[in-house]
Amino acid sequence: MIDNDLIPRRRLPALVQAMPKAELHIHIEGSLEPELIFDLAARNKVTLAYASVEALRSAYAFTDLQSFLDIYYAGASVLLTEADFYEMAMAYFAQAAADNVVHVELFFDPQTHTARGVSFEAVIGGLSRACEDAQTQYRINAGLIMCFLRHLSEESAFETLKEAMPFREKLLGVGLDSSERAHPPAKFARVFARCRELGLHVVAHAGEEGPAEYISAALDLLGAERIDHGVRCLENRSLVERLVRERIPLTVCPLSNVRLHVFGALKQHNIKELLDAGIVATINSDDPAYFGGYLNRNFTDLFSEIPELGVKDAYTLAKNSFEASFVESTRRTGWIGQLDALFERATGTAGD
Repeated sequence: MIDNDLIPRRRLPALVQAMPKAELHIHIEGSLEPELIFDLAARNKVTLAYASVEALRSAYAFTDLQSFLDIYYAGASVLLTEADFYEMAMAYFAQAAADNVVHVELFFDPQTHTARGVSFEAVIGGLSRACEDAQTQYRINAGLIMCFLRHLSEESAFETLKEAMPFREKLLGVGLDSSERAHPPAKFARVFARCRELGLHVVAHAGEEGPAEYISAALDLLGAERIDHGVRCLENRSLVERLVRERIPLTVCPLSNVRLHVFGALKQHNIKELLDAGIVATINSDDPAYFGGYLNRNFTDLFSEIPELGVKDAYTLAKNSFEASFVESTRRTGWIGQLDALFERATGTAGD
């Protein structure tokens, strides 16, 4: 059993950075740093609305989810070729390796690109090749989760699913992202039913800007196995009890939540309440190029701002990331064994 008293708090930042961990909520387009945006724009002769890297970065003052999405989609406009998607993903994997990430379930938004005339083959070709190279170069296991844009129609989602079928073996699952307000999960019930028939894992964004009821709808109508964000679940006690009882994970993104004004400050985040309630919460970076940090930055800032978070919580969050992943049990057990060994060295005891 992990004991908070077994390690001084000053050593906690180094411990959370050293932990092996999985990242389960990362939009690869949201890892596109301004410098790479300008490099790709020059290569592909794309005209940007910003004169410099500094001007673009200074525009990252978001008031809500939609204000972020406007810049997010503009940044994605530089992605035109398979090589562009590969380069973007490999830049993310290099950072993930530095953060001791050993497993990634990578979100991508094909509709953002196919609507601009980019082929589905170019998108998934670059990303899947990067996933393969991440294994050999960084020893990171990676899979792809194709997300449907909820501000578009279900018919558009069905068209995207049809385009994906020649590449079915490259997909781990499907998700639902983009603007949550006024786009309830029910809108996509039929396409997610088809995805489940195809044997794809199912996740969905819910309970970030949308109400707690959207979380229940994602579970009941979409068959979601995991909820992305989900921080508003605490508004509904029976929903919390269900999440705990059914061990439904939440992929929480602290820096994102603050930058998009879900919480006024990191110290106000409800991650401790989620953990204390027994929810399988995980920490993730969401769109790190836009929200101020990759996975380790989310961990260190969170533990710095919320002193109630201790060693037990660090261990639980890392272990949860593996338990919530869509990998075979033997691989999951191996990663948790590595985590136990690290905590045993640091605290004199392994997790239970």
